[in-house]
Amino acid sequence: MFFLLALLAVLDVAHAATGPLKVAFVYVGPVADGGWSYEHNLGRLALEHEFGAKIETTFVENVPESADAERVIRQLAAKNYDLIFTTSFGFMEPTLKVAKLFPHAHFEHATGYKTAANVVTYQGRIYEGAYLVGVLAGRMSKTNTLGYVASFPIPEVIRNIDAFTLGARSVNPKIHTKVVWADTWYDPGKERQAAEALIAQGADILCQNTDSPAVVQVAEEKGMHAFGWDSDMSKYGPHAMLTANTENWGAYYIDEVRKLQDGTWSGNRQMRWGLKEGLVVLTPLNPAVPPDVARLFESKKQAIIAGTLAPFAGPIKDNAGTLKVPAQTVVSIDDLMSINWFVDGVDAVLPQ
Repeated sequence: MFFLLALLAVLDVAHAATGPLKVAFVYVGPVADGGWSYEHNLGRLALEHEFGAKIETTFVENVPESADAERVIRQLAAKNYDLIFTTSFGFMEPTLKVAKLFPHAHFEHATGYKTAANVVTYQGRIYEGAYLVGVLAGRMSKTNTLGYVASFPIPEVIRNIDAFTLGARSVNPKIHTKVVWADTWYDPGKERQAAEALIAQGADILCQNTDSPAVVQVAEEKGMHAFGWDSDMSKYGPHAMLTANTENWGAYYIDEVRKLQDGTWSGNRQMRWGLKEGLVVLTPLNPAVPPDVARLFESKKQAIIAGTLAPFAGPIKDNAGTLKVPAQTVVSIDDLMSINWFVDGVDAVLPQ
């Protein structure tokens, strides 16, 4: 009996060494949300296309940012998944807890800031795209009032609202951004209500940091303009959507899996890819964008890629009038990861 058990153990190790790499994804919303989770799932499919039979992937969708997340992540680790991507801010602590229990598994958490020996955090410099869509909004708004449907008051969302406003005010200092909190990542009904509330407050161009295309749909119905977020939402608003601030996660996921395959993967890392690295992608501009505005947009995009334009370059005041960033100073990436204040021009206060 002892010999049989030993033989089975050897066979199991041999299978683990020669079998496909097992990679799992945990999504906060449905893969059909048309936004954040949809785009991450495209990255998963890119993995399958790139590695074929050398990889086995799975995903769990609609996972709440609660104790349920820890349960789901633990179950995946117990099923011997080699690499687990947890793709929402609220999964940070559950990921760290499970990583301690499974030190031989590998974990990567999207949009967080805590790492460990077997945990990597990753997120795009999505604020670069937010700044650029703000440039379009600032030049094209007729009311000088922009609307932003926000999810939760976390640094990720705050810096996108700030960057959007900074971009808009860089071309139109009269711009003000109004914010309505939907208190959800994905709820088309709530997102729709928030968009309608912003229109009632005078906003004529809408942006969002939520996951469904409801905001773009409202703009299409009202004959207004909006921006897609995380994914190309033009099919929901072909006339409304001026461009979409999207992410190409496939290249990053392929890079990380290749590291795991060749033995170069390591924990305690933070990834911050942006326009330059091809993770942040602005979709083609709507023909409604005037040629001179399109040229301005493109010149600023190239300047960000070249490193000659930093969206968070001083002087910058907060919306209470306090100088937060002196002239000739650029907010560091680490400070942006924990930003907790609104720039001048954001007509909102952070919920307590």
